[in-house]
Amino acid sequence: MRLLMALVALVGYRSLARAAEPHWCYKTQAKVSEHCPGPDQWGGDCQRTRQSPINIVTTKAQVNKALGPFSFSGYDKKQKWTVQNSGHSVMVLLGNEATITGGGLPTRYRAKQLHLHWSRALNAGSEHSLDGERFAMEMHIVHEKENPKEAQDPEDQIAVLAFLVEAGSKNEGFQPLVEVLSAIPKPMMNTTMKKGISLLDLLPEEEKRTRYFRYLGSLTTPNCDEKVVWTVFEDPIQLHEDQIFEFSDRLYYDSEQKLSMTDNVRPLQHRGQRLVFKSQAPGRLLPLPLLALLAPTLSCLVAGFLR
Repeated sequence: MRLLMALVALVGYRSLARAAEPHWCYKTQAKVSEHCPGPDQWGGDCQRTRQSPINIVTTKAQVNKALGPFSFSGYDKKQKWTVQNSGHSVMVLLGNEATITGGGLPTRYRAKQLHLHWSRALNAGSEHSLDGERFAMEMHIVHEKENPKEAQDPEDQIAVLAFLVEAGSKNEGFQPLVEVLSAIPKPMMNTTMKKGISLLDLLPEEEKRTRYFRYLGSLTTPNCDEKVVWTVFEDPIQLHEDQIFEFSDRLYYDSEQKLSMTDNVRPLQHRGQRLVFKSQAPGRLLPLPLLALLAPTLSCLVAGFLR
């Protein structure tokens, strides 16, 4: 009887061990594990034709007059959010209080969670790219249709707001999130922010939230369901380099803390025949360094015109 119980326990333990094994990995994980399929082997819908992320060619995006400003409800409420190491990213659980409407969306969507993608390389951490340029990080705020009866259309069941992140000045809005990363180094660990913040604390100022791109795609993690209406904002958020590096330095893919969580980025997918639209708001102004370079040329042109 004792032998039988021991065998049952052993089988149960092995089953749990198999269940606990990651069922998919990013490239950096797959390189060190033979049993963890990388992006080119992901199952579900991941090998279909309407996948995300994509490279957005800004000059080819078509202006859509319906893509106006968003209305953010509950985004201004400060809370001490629950933060989790999901084993693939850091996830902030948002409850059910924040919603979005407008922005050309067909209905109201309710925010469920936000997570980020990043790299130690400051030009390799975003999933989407603009004109081939990638950024240090990318933040996704994931929403679902508020009314389940309206979720029958598989193309836009989920609305994701994607914000690119570049290295720059220190971002005080993000600091409460950065400060708790050291409390959740291992997968499935949870903690609570010590200081309450709102979702608006994480977003760029209002004017910059009017410039964005829109296309239909998929989740960027398995099962890669093709039911996402994507909004990729043109103007990046700024975090200091030290804040960006904290994500790679504090979080791990594994419980043994041997493999740092970094480069949690899905490779770019083919756009195919899909259209990419852009809001009617004017695009970004030229960056100051470029303006400085162009200033002498512009002065010469003006002088010549005035003669």
